Amino acid sequence: MIRALLVIAAVVLGAAGVAAAASFTLDDADKRAAIHAGERSTLAEGFDREWRVNGEGGQNLLVLTPFHRLLLASRNATFKNESIKPVEVERVLKQDVQRLIVWATLRGHSADFARHYVPRLQDGDREIRATFVQNERSARRQEDGRYLAHCVYGFATATLNPKGRVVLVVRDQDGREVTRFSVDLAAVR
Repeated sequence: MIRALLVIAAVVLGAAGVAAAASFTLDDADKRAAIHAGERSTLAEGFDREWRVNGEGGQNLLVLTPFHRLLLASRNATFKNESIKPVEVERVLKQDVQRLIVWATLRGHSADFARHYVPRLQDGDREIRATFVQNERSARRQEDGRYLAHCVYGFATATLNPKGRVVLVVRDQDGREVTRFSVDLAAVR
């Protein structure tokens, strides 16, 4: 039992690795590392912990760097008992080139609560507008009566410090802050 737990812990830590900074572009070694981590991640539930940010009230954020996207594609191929194909590697990496993608899971009080949300990324004194916004228009009602929406936001990486800390701030259409998530880019690959 203890040996099995140690093996699982080693896989989780090995799949996540030690992040030196967010990787906005991947060299060949980074690609191989992401593919390998994706193949090994099928044994562990918490394989993507380094890319998740938990917020208040059941809200959370998933940060999708190129490394993480390639890891997920490799993981999915492994579940099908296949290896990821080189053409798929390039497709995944070109999909959101020069953009940091975040998936926000937000909670509100009506089905269309997130429809007009405005995301901004704060990097020190700078506020960066999203280059891509997809707010869920009809959130799903949960057992507690609140609604759950999945929103996707993309931000240009050209001026981001891959070792810095940024804050995703989501505001409603009247400019009132709804939620915020602090993201340490040095902690994700």
